[in-house]
Amino acid sequence: MHTMWKGSISFGLVNVPVRMFAATESKDVKFRYLHKECKTPIQYTRTCPTCNRPVEYNEIVRGFEYEPDRFVIFDEEELQAVNKPRAHTIDIVDFVQLSEIDPVYYDKSYYLSPESTGTKAYRLLQQAMQETGKIAIAKTVLRNAETLAAIRVYQDVLVMESIFWPDEVRPVQELPNLTANPLVTEQELKMAVTLIDQLASPFEPGKYTDERRDALTKAIQQKVANEDVSIPTPAGTQPENIVDLMQALQESIKRTKAESKPEKKTRKRSS
Repeated sequence: MHTMWKGSISFGLVNVPVRMFAATESKDVKFRYLHKECKTPIQYTRTCPTCNRPVEYNEIVRGFEYEPDRFVIFDEEELQAVNKPRAHTIDIVDFVQLSEIDPVYYDKSYYLSPESTGTKAYRLLQQAMQETGKIAIAKTVLRNAETLAAIRVYQDVLVMESIFWPDEVRPVQELPNLTANPLVTEQELKMAVTLIDQLASPFEPGKYTDERRDALTKAIQQKVANEDVSIPTPAGTQPENIVDLMQALQESIKRTKAESKPEKKTRKRSS
């Protein structure tokens, strides 16, 4: 893995030297746009629509649009003056319960690996967090931007989750139709709870797969091998148009019961 950042976790008067690595990666199948006639990748140029010509990098400045088509301009020196210098510490400011942070706040995950000189301090912080059941709220600077983060233990490794600032999470009051309060009957609620109980199971990440990506990967391999590609539409993917809520609950419970029953083995008759 590529080291993204080197520094230390500031834990009271204790410094834990660490390296940072991206914890996740996108496996999405990416396509490039080609010219249909000659199959050459398309190039995009920086063009000014007013001057009607390509623009070089040294001709570009940054502007903030405070009104439609009205900008204030910042040069590099002005931007450097307000940017935060790259930090070499992750400063822990609080310890909280993991359950107190709603997942809507989480952004990106990073593994924190100990430097050879800080393995004992690393294990001390990791074990102390596991013992208390707490996670850390910390601040650092990544790419000149001050970052709020949560540090927790995952498989005996410290993981830093960058989290959104409170004012970056949109208020739910902006959503439509929340004031409507239709009456939910006791029978409907009971059946919904039954359905949830039937679908409940331990979280096993390995059983979830990206079926579209798998199909695309297979199609790409077939094309590379000059084979005909045929991706049939899976049967039964169109849901029935069930409008009534009770009917939908009853049908869902019926289907989950049927799916949970083990298949009966048929015996072969002796001739």
